[in-house]
Amino acid sequence: MQREPENPNPDTRKGPVTEPAVELNGARLAYGPRTLWSGLDLQVRPGEFIAVLGPNGSGKTSLLKVLLGQVPLSGGSVRIAGTPARTGNSHVGYIPQQKTMDEGLPLRGRDLVGLGVDGHRWGTGLRNRRARRAIVDAAITQVGAQAYADAPVGSMSGGEQQRLRVAQALVGDPRVLLCDEPLLSLDLANQHRVSDLINQRRLEHDTAVLFVTHEINPILPLVDRVLYLVDGRFRIGTAAEVMTSEVLSELYQTDVEVLHVRGRLVVVGTGDAIDALGSAGGEGIHHEDHE
Repeated sequence: MQREPENPNPDTRKGPVTEPAVELNGARLAYGPRTLWSGLDLQVRPGEFIAVLGPNGSGKTSLLKVLLGQVPLSGGSVRIAGTPARTGNSHVGYIPQQKTMDEGLPLRGRDLVGLGVDGHRWGTGLRNRRARRAIVDAAITQVGAQAYADAPVGSMSGGEQQRLRVAQALVGDPRVLLCDEPLLSLDLANQHRVSDLINQRRLEHDTAVLFVTHEINPILPLVDRVLYLVDGRFRIGTAAEVMTSEVLSELYQTDVEVLHVRGRLVVVGTGDAIDALGSAGGEGIHHEDHE
């Protein structure tokens, strides 16, 4: 007799979740002699939306790798939903940067979403296949991608592909959603669509969100707090507390001005600072995080 498949992410929560979704205590990360950040204390509540900002090389993507269990801390501790960070943690969903896919790639939209289920090591058998399909279909419906779920991924627009990547991250019913530049290369309309999908998830399911980006303006109305990393220094607080001329000038150790223009933040630096800032204030070009 074939057993029913196990839930890839059994929900052991009885009543309200009290422990932090993410907890970093005295966290330090160094590569050789270079320290990206040290003494980082951060507790992220269930359902909280954290924007992670800073110039290239400041350790934003490396922070996500620590939370994914892919990179060990050099010091301190990290816990996800009450347990130490580890690879293959079904409590964690991950949305990568938007990358172009070859038009000839023989991969349908639902196949891309299904890779998220396969990561939980489901077994074989008819019941498992049925359960897998049900989970994939539910995630596709959650992001409103039913119309193109069976189309080749390479034929889709960047916004459609990224919507499916959101679905892929949701199949495990994560408590924590890690987003690595999910708005990269998307036009403004799709930036807002993807941001709204992520925000909808956290509001409806109390999922904590850590959102690495160079584009704060599309998510500014959604953000609860900002973690800003610069050359080993950091500041944590609300956008109003962190995104100021005084704070950013201190972090960058050069003159930086933050302007409020029609509800948008525009960051203006001097000298090399304007290149370091990239589009953290909504202006400039996109860069990937190289660490």
